[in-house]
Amino acid sequence: MPTSSERTPSPRKLVEPIWFEWMTLAGLFIFSAWLLGVKGVWHLLFSSDPTGITAVIIIVFVLSTLWSGIRARELAAQRAIIEAAQKGQWPSASQADTWAAEYWQMLMLNSNDGSAALDVLMEKTHGIHATAWWINGVQLKLGLLGKVIGFSMLAMQIGQIQNFDPAQSQELLRSLTMGLGVALLTTMVGLVGNILLGLQLTRLDRFADDIVTQAQRMGWHLQMMRAES
Repeated sequence: MPTSSERTPSPRKLVEPIWFEWMTLAGLFIFSAWLLGVKGVWHLLFSSDPTGITAVIIIVFVLSTLWSGIRARELAAQRAIIEAAQKGQWPSASQADTWAAEYWQMLMLNSNDGSAALDVLMEKTHGIHATAWWINGVQLKLGLLGKVIGFSMLAMQIGQIQNFDPAQSQELLRSLTMGLGVALLTTMVGLVGNILLGLQLTRLDRFADDIVTQAQRMGWHLQMMRAES
């Protein structure tokens, strides 16, 4: 690797502090959860859904959000290594296995074809995100499953009605609205979870794209220096 005294491309100021963005978003989530608890929304959601699908969606969302925070911190650390390299501070021996350093090493070993090195870099930066996007879709599918179950409950309750007794109208109405409530609540929770987690994953993808771009730019610079020497 070049020394700090050799020419390096001008470092681009990091304008997307992904880790702090996630911490801010997590703080908003915690405050919103507390506010919903004070207003009794959590009790309403859990008590109105005997299937437990709402609880499953919320658990999936919470775990996925925590993973997003861990991933955001990792991406920020990898991007910091590239910024340091752009300033001439090359990765130390303990950082030799970082994404960018591995990409640069592969690029120097096979400068004629950088596609293999780029494939490895893309896998490190974006590969795991595909699974996260699939989990994000699971939330929406769970909401739709709750909708199907809710309407099925509603249909079965209607089918069991043989004689309409005005004296039992209140109990009958409660039974009918239970299935409808399950259908609507699970769908709503699934949609909200899908949107909020999708927002986090979109930001992670955008930041990962930036890492790939800056690593490629630095790799091109290293190749030019090698050709000149």
